[in-house]
Amino acid sequence: MSVNENNYKAILEKTNAAVATLVAVSKLKPVSDIQVLYDLGQRDFGENYVQELVEKQALLPGDIRWHFIGHLQSNKVKYIAPFVHLIHGVDSEKLLLEIDKQARKNNRTIHCLLQVHVAQEETKFGFDGAEVTTLIDRISSGALVLSNVAIKGLMAMASFTDDMEKLKQEFAAMKALFEENAERGTLKFETLSMGMSGDYELALEYGSTMIRVGSLLFGARG
Repeated sequence: MSVNENNYKAILEKTNAAVATLVAVSKLKPVSDIQVLYDLGQRDFGENYVQELVEKQALLPGDIRWHFIGHLQSNKVKYIAPFVHLIHGVDSEKLLLEIDKQARKNNRTIHCLLQVHVAQEETKFGFDGAEVTTLIDRISSGALVLSNVAIKGLMAMASFTDDMEKLKQEFAAMKALFEENAERGTLKFETLSMGMSGDYELALEYGSTMIRVGSLLFGARG
């Protein structure tokens, strides 16, 4: 068992003070570690891989709010559609349409965040700012119909860097994009998901309402 309870309590205090949600990123970690945090009161957990999420969901308490935070392929949506609480990394219109289709099959509405490409690395997925605005306008005008999807805000992965100025620029850009689109058209954004183990405190300073923390809670992954 590698759960750091002291880190958990410290991070929880900071998110509570910032009125933000802590998502404990439990990918590649055993069910027993998740249970430890659950017993401490944690209910929001994030997973990156569909098969791992499905297996864990079946073994753990039913009131856990499961967040899918990895790159989601359209052909895998059906496996998590019955129970997923929030899909963070929606990076294409095609994926949105598939989520809507699978949510409708399960007679539920699935909450989603639009992933914004704000980091410099080419490996990051997501929309740019102009594409976010265009997509929201298409939904609001009825050009893109999503009957079983609720877009709740934006998500971003900042650059993997120790350059604090670069991180500040990226978080500030995300905050501005969020505020610009928070009440655009018919949508009402409430979630800005940014900040991980190495930069969550800075993300909270720039208005993050949801942080995704793994290694500080569960230790490094082998």
